[in-house]
Amino acid sequence: MTSIIAFIFVFGVLVTVHEFGHFIAAKRAGVLVREFSIGMGPKILRFNRHHTAYTIRILPVGGYVRMAGMDEEADLEPGQRVRLLTNENNVVTQIDTQVDVAGQGIAFNVDHADLVDDLVLVGYLENDDAMHRMRVDREATIIEKDGTTLQVAPRETWFQSAKVWKRMVINIAGPLMNFILALIVFSGLGFTLPAVNLNEPIVGHVQDNMPAKSAGLKTGDRITAINDTKIHEWADIANAISTNQGETVNVKVSRQDQQRNFKLTPKTISENGQETHLLGIEIQMHKDFNSRLKYGFVQTLDTTKRVLYALSHLFVGGFSLDKLGGPVSIAKATSSVAQTGFINILGFMALLSINLGIMNLLPIPALDGGKIILNLLELIRRKPLPASFETGVTIVGAIFMVLLMLAVTVNDILR
Repeated sequence: MTSIIAFIFVFGVLVTVHEFGHFIAAKRAGVLVREFSIGMGPKILRFNRHHTAYTIRILPVGGYVRMAGMDEEADLEPGQRVRLLTNENNVVTQIDTQVDVAGQGIAFNVDHADLVDDLVLVGYLENDDAMHRMRVDREATIIEKDGTTLQVAPRETWFQSAKVWKRMVINIAGPLMNFILALIVFSGLGFTLPAVNLNEPIVGHVQDNMPAKSAGLKTGDRITAINDTKIHEWADIANAISTNQGETVNVKVSRQDQQRNFKLTPKTISENGQETHLLGIEIQMHKDFNSRLKYGFVQTLDTTKRVLYALSHLFVGGFSLDKLGGPVSIAKATSSVAQTGFINILGFMALLSINLGIMNLLPIPALDGGKIILNLLELIRRKPLPASFETGVTIVGAIFMVLLMLAVTVNDILR
């Protein structure tokens, strides 16, 4: 049960934050957000506020922001029967498609509906053979068959009607919020840990009976190079030592603004058939306020670099589905982390948030990154892309992503 709750919590927060980025950017750009949904499938909770329907759905495997004009079907079809509410000027204020459910309003058979440009309904009132043309209020609502109440969407409120740079901001905002979430979580963790490291190549402690101690390294030494390899962060030290396979190395150190050189032969330790080469030094830890605050930025940047490194090496040695993980892998990893405490769950969530942000920025149609590329092409051309081209590219990208997700999920289950 703990694992299930942890998975729902992590996935729910990641999706909510990502979609909130798109949502708030769309609102600021003047685009009508018709629905903000967390989860997929049947609704378990819904309410309306400021022209937007907010819904929570039963399956915690995603979410979406339904913006006016984006991949929408017609609100009403010719021949459809609805119920109408009107104001004192006989202008339609509500269109209820749930005609099989008891409700208020006058019955109306739709012959033609334009809820985008002219904002009119043409059809027949019940028990009246005369055709009527009724104006629709710009802020009228539509009650869909599943009970969701949506705002009508005049064309100027559509996503496509916004300036291209505003659409680009909307597309970027989702991944950007994932990075902001990671920054906030890592910064918060910095104040809960006993002490934090800033990934600086500064020696915090020298272990007894180890090569570094024998060579003369001291606490506070900043390692600047190992042989010809420049050292910029603590992780570079292990990489440099590993590259030299335990052979004697020349370690350059900055101590009190003076440069010193030390020759060390790492100590080799074998465990489970794997060799590890150690110098016997530990990273410097900090407890002050500024360092704890800085920890959030350091961890966010470091995690981003590690994710990008892993992504760049995805095809090294041949592509393999084993290098990818879907919801099943995430659920399994979350289950393992959940057993180690809430603090570790938060750290894992920050890691996943950065992963989600980066993956969504990949230039693949149907992902945010692909949409941004299309925005850039429109900026370069200085005119909209052909609708057929944009739709075709998006469909191809969506099919590719669905097939890839299915393959990854099946592979996760088999593993």
